[in-house]
Amino acid sequence: MHDRRSFLKTVGAVGLAAAGAASAFAQPSRKEVRVGGRRVTVVDVHAHCVFPEVADLLAGSALAGRAFPAAWTLGPERIAAMDERGIDIQALSVNTYWWYAADRELAERIVGLHDRRLAEWCDAHTDRFVALSSVALQDPELAAAQLEFAVRELGHRGASIGGHVDNEPPTHPKYDPFWAAAEELGVPVFMHPNNALNVVREGGLDGRGGLSNIVGNPLETTVFLTHMIFDGTLDRFPRLKVCAAHGGGYLPSYLGRTEVACAVREDANCANAKPPSAYLKDQIMVDSMVFSAEGLRHLVAETGASQVVYGSDIPFLWPDTVDLIADADFLTDAQKIAILGGNLLNLLRIEA
Repeated sequence: MHDRRSFLKTVGAVGLAAAGAASAFAQPSRKEVRVGGRRVTVVDVHAHCVFPEVADLLAGSALAGRAFPAAWTLGPERIAAMDERGIDIQALSVNTYWWYAADRELAERIVGLHDRRLAEWCDAHTDRFVALSSVALQDPELAAAQLEFAVRELGHRGASIGGHVDNEPPTHPKYDPFWAAAEELGVPVFMHPNNALNVVREGGLDGRGGLSNIVGNPLETTVFLTHMIFDGTLDRFPRLKVCAAHGGGYLPSYLGRTEVACAVREDANCANAKPPSAYLKDQIMVDSMVFSAEGLRHLVAETGASQVVYGSDIPFLWPDTVDLIADADFLTDAQKIAILGGNLLNLLRIEA
């Protein structure tokens, strides 16, 4: 595998040298984030990217004609955006999971291209990026093999998945080969939603306010995490770590209702061995995208600082939470350092 890694580094260096040079020349000064006078490493778990050349694989298939926004591509602008916010390292992933609709052969090619390009970019910027493999979860055995290859051979640090597969939560035992692979490899799974298309009727979130995103994304995250708990998936894989986007959705904010569901609902049929709150303090991690001091305080109160990590959602223009965390008077310096980067340095096995 040394030869393969060398090959990827060579390809990445050739293909990305110009971008790297432009980045070094054009970047503004890099913001340094300090806590208690100490320079801290900021690690971002929630960073989108695309590789438009994947469109060539889709010609003649039902997936042909997809658009790949230029703002999501990787280049000097990404590094400049990170420097402006004070982000030292990003964990990159390809989201929206449209390839869940692909057949096995096409899904292998799509994920393979994504993972190779991610490895090339990360190898060309070893101090700034790590990668998460967005596997073909519709085929759990394939997804397990893809994750193992990405981690063992390409150096990826985990997986990224959606909240459902064609409206089915990935908590049925048929998905266990994937979860088993993640647990065995000791890598986290980052869950990112796509507008709760599995929950809300068509058009149910239309209208003003962008509700498909504003309400739909945290709703899908909430449903996913609750299935992971009540369906017993986290019990079947007790060493598994799942990181949920958008502050864990609504689950931490209305945890009391979930906490008592198995006791008060005769139809609950819960398979979990522990109360929901126990998983939030151990196996479930959430990003910091709650945007208010009170939201962050409550999130830490329900999960513990060890379970909260920084997320930016770059390239989308949400309020940034770096300063929110660093300035929080309800957090100790140790908690701030953990949330800004320490937790992810450990989870993603990054040497700062």
